[in-house]
Amino acid sequence: MSINSALLAGVSGLTANSSALAAISDNIANVNTTAYKRNGVDFSTMVTSQAVTGDYSAGGVQGKIQQFVSTQGLIQGATSSTDLAISGNGFFVTSTSATAQASEFTRAGAFEPDASGYLVNDAGLYLMGWPVQANGTFDTDPSDLSKLQPINVKNLGAAVQQTGNVAITANVDQTTVLGSGAATYNTAANSMAAYANSNGASGTAPDAPPVEFSVIDSVGGVHKFALALEKTSTPNTWNAEVYAVPASDVTTAAGTPTLSGKIVFNTDGSINTASTTLPTTLALAASGAGGTAWATNLGIGASSVSIDLSKLSQLASPSTVNQVSSDGASPGNIVGVQVGSDGVVSALFDNSQVRKIAQVAIATFPNPDGLQPLSGNAYGATLPAGSMTLKAASTGGAGKIQSSSLEASTVDLSTEFTGLITTQKAYSASSKIITTADTMLDELINIIR
Repeated sequence: MSINSALLAGVSGLTANSSALAAISDNIANVNTTAYKRNGVDFSTMVTSQAVTGDYSAGGVQGKIQQFVSTQGLIQGATSSTDLAISGNGFFVTSTSATAQASEFTRAGAFEPDASGYLVNDAGLYLMGWPVQANGTFDTDPSDLSKLQPINVKNLGAAVQQTGNVAITANVDQTTVLGSGAATYNTAANSMAAYANSNGASGTAPDAPPVEFSVIDSVGGVHKFALALEKTSTPNTWNAEVYAVPASDVTTAAGTPTLSGKIVFNTDGSINTASTTLPTTLALAASGAGGTAWATNLGIGASSVSIDLSKLSQLASPSTVNQVSSDGASPGNIVGVQVGSDGVVSALFDNSQVRKIAQVAIATFPNPDGLQPLSGNAYGATLPAGSMTLKAASTGGAGKIQSSSLEASTVDLSTEFTGLITTQKAYSASSKIITTADTMLDELINIIR
């Protein structure tokens, strides 16, 4: 019956517009929610088969929820370095606890360390990433969620970096008078350090002031070494030795020097690396290992230090040390965290060291609008969303990560308020259909009175 179908069409209009009002209400309530994606209700007609010619039966309207998950929100600055935003496609991978496997996806990146040091957002979701390997790389996998771990930025201990490189910039005086040390110093058996403290020609041997530098060992201890030079009778040639200060820090076979050889200069004062025989690698075995090694009582691991002498010169000016640089660092404590655009989370220590912790994983879906919304501004995987793929930020279509930033809500209040007006009018109009149909049915019933 046409009147009855009109009545039902009005009811469907009320239902559809009620859903639209609910979606608008949710949008307005979340206008300041980080990375919130607005929802909408799309209307579609329902057509009833017209069984009788000339007799129209109303089908009504149906409302379908439409998610706009793929819409990019405005990236805004934030105060914390662990506030993260994704500029482009993808979602942060999160878990509901520090021991649970990753299961939820979000773009709400307001992460802060909790009491245990794990990065957790306002909804209590734990940020997941690939932990750093011993060689400084990350074992990434596009589909294996079990390789992800919650990122912890506190329980890292102290950072130590052994000295691996030393660079010396210095000059030895070309006009130095040949001393008696040239005749008595034997690089194969004697220590230049010992000779310097004994009977040099003028009591100041070796001829050039020793160049001292520090070496950080495997546990962060600092040890002093010196490079000393003694002029020889051969022009532009110097005996050279590297030794520990004090010498007891290092043991050598049969009391031979730690490093010894000759340093040869060109006629323009630059070093002749081809003719120089002083080894440029200070290799010390672990304590007690025998040979050239750290002293047994120190109980430390092996060290290998590359000594760069390329900026050593022999000019007719006083012997001076201009600069000694090295890359070692004694123990330091964590003072901050930084996150790169590639998602690599690093800890900053007060000894100027930077240690990689993990790399944030970005999950992408072919159809993000098909994800299932979950509490806490998160989403769950669904068949309509397609297969999930894990990627590093800025690779394979995944967006880049911006630190000290947050993504704003995509809600536009002017649009929502306009929608409120049109939805209210449509709801009122649908109620009028029911009122009119009710009046017509009353008239029909009154026919038999």
